[in-house]
Amino acid sequence: MNDEQYLKLLGERIVKLRKKQGLKQLELAANLGISRTHMRRIEKGGVNCGINNLREIAQQLGISMSELVDAGK
Repeated sequence: MNDEQYLKLLGERIVKLRKKQGLKQLELAANLGISRTHMRRIEKGGVNCGINNLREIAQQLGISMSELVDAGK
């Protein structure tokens, strides 16, 4: 799997987990202190966000970093 494919799978995973938590994209973005546009790009796999953003996303979703980044699940 190349980087582009992984980012897309990771984004899809974030969407799935966010919806499971009952969060709207705007709510998660606000909780993270980022714009909705940036959150949308993360979820679409269009941006390679940093480790700190991934850690914060995992915390907001109530999961571990390893659960988040294992996009193959």
